[in-house]
Amino acid sequence: MRLPLIRCFSGLVALALFAGAQEAVAVEAATLSASTADAMAQAATPQAIAEYRRKLREYQEARAAFEQEAGAYWSAIAEKRRTRNAKRRERQPIALDDYVLAQPPAYTGPKRPVNPEPEEEEERPRPRKTIPVVADFLKAAAEHFQFTPQRPASEVEFKRAYARYALAAGLTREQAVRVYSFETGGSGNHDMQSGYRGPGTRPISTAIGYNQLLTTNSVELMAEQGHEFIKALTQKAATLSGSARQAMDRKLAVLKKMVAFTRTVPDDWSAHERLADTPQGWAVHAMVLDIDVGPMLQTHKLLTSVIFARAKGYTRPLTAAELEMMNLTGDGTGLDMVTMPQAMREKVPTSNFFQRGGYERNPVAIRHNTVAKLLAVTDERMDFNGNKPGAKELAAVF
Repeated sequence: MRLPLIRCFSGLVALALFAGAQEAVAVEAATLSASTADAMAQAATPQAIAEYRRKLREYQEARAAFEQEAGAYWSAIAEKRRTRNAKRRERQPIALDDYVLAQPPAYTGPKRPVNPEPEEEEERPRPRKTIPVVADFLKAAAEHFQFTPQRPASEVEFKRAYARYALAAGLTREQAVRVYSFETGGSGNHDMQSGYRGPGTRPISTAIGYNQLLTTNSVELMAEQGHEFIKALTQKAATLSGSARQAMDRKLAVLKKMVAFTRTVPDDWSAHERLADTPQGWAVHAMVLDIDVGPMLQTHKLLTSVIFARAKGYTRPLTAAELEMMNLTGDGTGLDMVTMPQAMREKVPTSNFFQRGGYERNPVAIRHNTVAKLLAVTDERMDFNGNKPGAKELAAVF
């Protein structure tokens, strides 16, 4: 069960610097001694404190007014979404007035002023959660399933395997290549992890490969499509002999154990997410790297959206940009955009398809603030990245 998934890339950096009376003295806020804090408090004059409190009141009043306006707007977004969902269940047509047509309000008031007095207790930032990397997934697979994924001899070998399976499953060359171009920048490898470029860098997420599967995607696909993967490997094993057959039988046994593990929880995104955030879930994610199972996982990440659209009566082939909207936002939300006539796409704000927090952290959706603009910029990025070496190589093997 795929729920809406919005990928937001943002970095928040906070630096707190305190300057003393002497130019050469700089002390970190976290290590301020009591005497230093007292000195700073004395340096904050009554006039500075009064000015701060006046500005703080102005800020709080402006922010409260904005929050009231924004709260009403996002409540209207949620109500319109409920109305559309109800109409779809009743197979009623969706009209332009079933969307909020105004853009979200933007805060334009004063910034929060800086307190000239030191806080009694500095708020300590919570430690950043460590995101596992490919090495962690491989280690987990070895420890919990005594298995090492079979890696391709070359990147083009993985691309060929992906192309064969994707075409046989029902994806088109255009869909696969253009989504790859968008997701990887046109030059990604089968083991590319979002944001990670080796030691000293941090991954943005656990997303790996051509269609950037998260750990939760891998767990969910194993649970929902695992019977298909087992069937495909069983058929392939029947064509092998000797050591190759033994290796495939071993892989098949591990795959069956992984599928059974992913089905120990209800078919629910939240349940799969919790399972994915365990060492066993990391081990399942390692299968994305396997030359046999990886292409199937990458294919079904997109194929589930194609099947969903058909099941909802949308028979026209999805463009790559439309498929990417479903890939990024979830099938239900994405189909809402896909089924919209072009005239409506020009008028409906992208905010209709987001929760407030996700929208405010998504500069692409804010800048390209209608459905038509968001689809257009997606197509433009696909066009540009489609000229990169990796995209050209993938297109050549289809």
